[in-house]
Amino acid sequence: MNRTSYSHLLAPGRIGTMTLRNRIAVTAMGASLAEPDGHCGERIVRYHEAQAQGGVALIITGVAGVAWPAGANQINQIAISDDRFLPGLTALTDAVHAHGAKIAAQLHHGGLVGMEDMLAGRPIWGPSLPDMPTGDFTEAFLLEELAEAPFSRIANVTVHVMTRADIDTLISQFAAAAGRAKRAGFDGVEIHGGHGYLLSSFISPKSNKRTDEYGGPLENRVRLLIEVIEAVRAEVGPDYPVWCKIDSREEGKPGGITIDDAVRTAQFVEAAGADAITVTAYHDAGQPKLHSGSHTPHEPGLNIPFAARIKAAVGIPVIASGRIEPELADARIAEGEIDFVAMGRKLLADPQLPRKLIEGRPDDVLPCIYCYTCISAIYLGKPLRCAVNPETGFEYLRPTLPSGGKRVVVVGGGPGGMESARRLAADGHQVTLLEQGKQLGGTLRFAALAYPANERLLDWLRRQVESARIDVRLHTKATPELLHTLAPDAVVVATGAKRSLPPIPGHDLPHVMSGDDLRSLMLGENSQQLAHKVGWVTRTASKLGAATGLTANLDFVRQATRRWMPLGKHVVIIGGELVGLELAEFLSERERVVTIVDEDPRFGAGLTIVRRMRLLAELKEHGIKMQPESSDIRIETDKVHFTDHQGKAQAIDADHVIVAKGATGDLALANQLRAEGFRIYEVGDCTGVGYIEGAMRGAARAASEISDVRRLDH
Repeated sequence: MNRTSYSHLLAPGRIGTMTLRNRIAVTAMGASLAEPDGHCGERIVRYHEAQAQGGVALIITGVAGVAWPAGANQINQIAISDDRFLPGLTALTDAVHAHGAKIAAQLHHGGLVGMEDMLAGRPIWGPSLPDMPTGDFTEAFLLEELAEAPFSRIANVTVHVMTRADIDTLISQFAAAAGRAKRAGFDGVEIHGGHGYLLSSFISPKSNKRTDEYGGPLENRVRLLIEVIEAVRAEVGPDYPVWCKIDSREEGKPGGITIDDAVRTAQFVEAAGADAITVTAYHDAGQPKLHSGSHTPHEPGLNIPFAARIKAAVGIPVIASGRIEPELADARIAEGEIDFVAMGRKLLADPQLPRKLIEGRPDDVLPCIYCYTCISAIYLGKPLRCAVNPETGFEYLRPTLPSGGKRVVVVGGGPGGMESARRLAADGHQVTLLEQGKQLGGTLRFAALAYPANERLLDWLRRQVESARIDVRLHTKATPELLHTLAPDAVVVATGAKRSLPPIPGHDLPHVMSGDDLRSLMLGENSQQLAHKVGWVTRTASKLGAATGLTANLDFVRQATRRWMPLGKHVVIIGGELVGLELAEFLSERERVVTIVDEDPRFGAGLTIVRRMRLLAELKEHGIKMQPESSDIRIETDKVHFTDHQGKAQAIDADHVIVAKGATGDLALANQLRAEGFRIYEVGDCTGVGYIEGAMRGAARAASEISDVRRLDH
């Protein structure tokens, strides 16, 4: 149980004249939840209202376009470029204030990355002509995603190098937008000076090649940002909170912004009258892995040391962000390295996070699993959503009250089954959860081994089920006879997918394993039956199996398999989707030589785009060989043969072969029980492989239907 008090994170704070009830802010995120015409409608109002209800101190909106539609970089972003947007903006601030939170508008112009300008054929504004891209971030997209992505519709791009008159226009647009924000009831404004947007492109020596007073040395490159701050301050007055978001560095960009530049920029910003600084980072957008290596990092706390450098150089508050867990945030605030923490993904997963910390319930916080579902949706021009919280982005659909009191049987103790049971119990139903295995978790247990962030969700689901009034029956097979004795009003079938070996020549050889075989091996299940496949010592296998069967602590298994694993040196994985790639990384880290072979032209289906960008790059770094567009795959005793994408015959050494494909939905039990007269709801992979998001979203849908909860548009 987590016993941290979070006394520093939950202490009141101040930014300028604004008093905040704690040190947690909602970081500005691209949500694409405003209306197509830029207005703040019911959807984005209720989205932010839920965050305010959850106890956060400060909400910073996603980008609000000061020149909208010019300078917009995503669909359905907030517009603050004209007085006609004031009613919606005011409705947003009123909704947030009703729950005691403060809200700031993030003032923004996309500049060189103004996607909506490119799509509309408008020139994009910049300080000078940019360099040619250094790489291709689209290489990690699946072909169907490329066809769907907004950037695929861009015909050509014209860059407009800004004149002095353009600069004056831009400054006046920022100032007017700030005045509008104040009139709409916003408690402050954040000027976006990072992420390659227009103000950032002036600061970066990589993108700013000007030779006038806005180019050259840093004091010239920051001149535009400083003039914007000064104009905004003149517009809103001396007591209105104004701060800036700046890049602490540009990852992977030789000649770009460095931390030394950022420290000096912060000092210029403070001298210009800013009340705080939000520290972020940017990257070379042409390098796929870096899309999760700067402002939305995969590495926990990546940006804190940079924020601390800036904090040491200024006297105004510093807001840090980027995968900062509450424990780390509390410690760094206590040590004086930062003043506030801005959370993004964690508050999408659970907007009640601050309130749960305040109430001493940190273990009830629904964890983010850092799968990048949220940001990947934006890459495809879709509204933000969350894999573990189906309500995120849909708060505007007002649910009716649930009708509880039914008897419900849930079959299957994986994520879909546990989440269904949890929700149904919360709605007041009498729930029985049947799991034929010896513990809850299903395939999520193995997914947590391959990708440790998943373990947090597994632990959370188990705790929620254990603490609810749910009759959990392990080692119990769901039969029609048993269900007739239970007499349920409804049955949720969440039994998972069918994972049979596809008819690849040689699939029946003894050294060939399915994904289920490997899962059973790693989790200590059926060790005796698998012994002939791996050729390991039965006594040792039984010890590992017994140990893993008695504990829910996957760290034990993870550490055990780092020291010892009953697989040969050379492993070929047939299957380039999510399971195959994560297995490849798992085995490579355990010193196996891994090759991935599949017929698909691009690997990574089932992974979100940004997660896939990182994983594909890391597989290459691990030296894993990937063979997409392979054909004529066949398995022999010690090799896997195939024809590669160039038409050349290949033979890869293989001590063991893992077939990580062939999973399909399995409705056999659901259909059997339906034929017996039961009211059936199918959830999760039994309906087709949908991974964690499919399980959580399906569970929410089934629980709503059973509870007769209708979601009504306000």
